[in-house]
Amino acid sequence: MLPMRILQGEQINKSITFSQVWDDNLAKSAEAWAATCIWDHGPSYLLRFLGQNLSVRTGRYRSILQLVQPWYDEVKDYAFPYPQDCNPRCPMRCYGPMCTHYTQMVWATSNRIGCAIHTCHNMNVWGAVWSRAIYLVCNYAPKGNWIGEAPYKVGVPCSACPPIYGGSCSNNLCFPGVTSNYLYWFK
Repeated sequence: MLPMRILQGEQINKSITFSQVWDDNLAKSAEAWAATCIWDHGPSYLLRFLGQNLSVRTGRYRSILQLVQPWYDEVKDYAFPYPQDCNPRCPMRCYGPMCTHYTQMVWATSNRIGCAIHTCHNMNVWGAVWSRAIYLVCNYAPKGNWIGEAPYKVGVPCSACPPIYGGSCSNNLCFPGVTSNYLYWFK
C-alpha cells in the first residue's frame, strides 16, 4: 500500500513515525461527510481534531490508488523540513505547488486513519457540476500539518518511540501492538 511504503522509510529515515491503524469512528465521520457531496473540508467542528484529505474524480471508475496517488505525488513540491515552497494559490481552484496532502499522509504523530468513498450523482466542484463524482474522504487523528512544524524528524527508525509503546517497532514504525483504535468523542 502506498502510504505504508512512504511511512516505512522509502522516502527518508524517521526517528518517530507511528504505525497508522484503522479507526472505525474516523471512517464513519468520513462517510458522513462524503455523503454530503460538498467539495470542501468539513464538518468544521471536527477539523479542530482531525486532519483531512479529499479527492474527487468523475468519468470512468477510479481505484482507491488512483484517488490517493495525487496526494503522494505532491512529494515533488515538498522541501523537508518545512513546506515553505509549497504555497498554492486557492482563490477558487487551487493551482501552483501543493504538498499538504502529502505531509498529512506522512505526519509522524497521526496514528489513526479512517476513509470513505461515495458516489455523488451531482457534485459542485470548483463551480462546475460533476455527474457521478467519485468522492474520497480520509480523516487522520491526531491532526497533522501544524504551521511551522516538520511532519517527522530524521533519525534512526523507532529511536524516539514514546515509552507507552514499550519500545515496539514494526516495519520501521512505532507500533503499540493494536490493530484498531476508537475515538470516543464522535459517539
